[in-house]
Amino acid sequence: MIGEDMNSDSYDIIVAGGGMAGCAAAIAAARSGFRTLIIENFGFLGGWATAALVNPFMTHRTSDGKPLIAGLFDEINSRLAILGGLLVNSFDPEAMMFALQEMVLESGADIRLHALCEEASIADSGEIVVLIRSKSGEEEIRCRRLIDCTGDGDLAVSLGARFETGDEQGLPQAATLMFDVGGVDLEKALQYVKDNPDQMRFPKLSPDADPAVLADGIISVAGYYQLIEQARAAGDYNAPGDLIFYIGRPRKGEVTFNTTHIGGVNGIDAGDLTRAEIEGRRQMMSIVAFVKKYVPGFEHAFLLRSAAHVGIRETRRIIGEYVFNGADVTHARKFDDAICRLAYPVDVHSGKGEGYTKDEEQVTGPQIPPAGDWYEIPYRCMVPLGLENVLVAGRCVSSTQAGHGAIRIMPACVAMGEAAGTAAGLSLKDGVTPRNIDPGKMRELLKETGSLL
Repeated sequence: MIGEDMNSDSYDIIVAGGGMAGCAAAIAAARSGFRTLIIENFGFLGGWATAALVNPFMTHRTSDGKPLIAGLFDEINSRLAILGGLLVNSFDPEAMMFALQEMVLESGADIRLHALCEEASIADSGEIVVLIRSKSGEEEIRCRRLIDCTGDGDLAVSLGARFETGDEQGLPQAATLMFDVGGVDLEKALQYVKDNPDQMRFPKLSPDADPAVLADGIISVAGYYQLIEQARAAGDYNAPGDLIFYIGRPRKGEVTFNTTHIGGVNGIDAGDLTRAEIEGRRQMMSIVAFVKKYVPGFEHAFLLRSAAHVGIRETRRIIGEYVFNGADVTHARKFDDAICRLAYPVDVHSGKGEGYTKDEEQVTGPQIPPAGDWYEIPYRCMVPLGLENVLVAGRCVSSTQAGHGAIRIMPACVAMGEAAGTAAGLSLKDGVTPRNIDPGKMRELLKETGSLL
């Protein structure tokens, strides 16, 4: 472990999982003045932002542009910008790995990489014992507060937390293998987008739009309906859906594809994950071959990198003191114990894996809060029913599938992690369990560090 005392087997706070929520939780916890350890299975931090190449940061503003999330999220963006790894809301994954690593270490937290959190138990002393497995074998590390940011709620479940997954039939959202493509002539690609609006879901460029100017900024393109139809008829396209979707990376000429969809994937089953990785790469290779052959601007493109792990949108949703739901989004609900504001719509990808379809354009608008308004995520979503001294943050927080579809995005995960780390520290300072902290005091602490509440 990197930190002051590599031989210690006891911490005040352990954060399981080094994704966006976990890193924020560890930084906030360590800044509260308590010995903190973050444990991550990969050899780097960032979770799906780095291992799964998820990009960009989805919108964290109201419909009229009012910012809703700041605090640690703004700090991360500032670090990325200094490293040259940020273009508006698109970021470079290598810059993200380094930025998070340095921020966690500077906070005073210890990092343990290449370690899998297997389970947790309660010692006779009342401490929480976390069992980890690595190339070093099995180890037990104790803590007074545990923050589960594994995405799957692994440790909370091992301690007895109840959970739900998927829709009414238990089917979780589809998985996606993200991949990056280089060598793209963005100006040429955008010229085609401008000239063929009927083929595009977005953007619908105006006649006076200048592709050369647009190519220097952030781009987000979805469509090519007719080209995909032609390619599929010729046997040249073997991925689901009616469109491709790509987003620009900070380096010009590089884009990331959010197009593959693999259905029926249980993200906590090794067999299903194996199938998803195999199928995802087959779809990826078909898409790369398609864009090189059919899509203007991609003639000299090449596969730059594929994700180290297929992107899993949803597994377990831990049942907490409050279950966030779709109505909270559409009714723009506010809460006395709110830890985050958001205006992102309910975004649920069909678990059957059909991909993005043209018919979706005819569906009534997404579930969103009223224009200019926002909803809030309550702290109680992070407090598992029946467990003491345990918090969850990130995509495993308490929610319905619809609610989860709105709050699973990275900016919200950072905000949830920051709140969880702050709450864990506050509970230790005040000598109460995380369930019994003063939410008003927690909110004041978050405001002091820049959160917008």
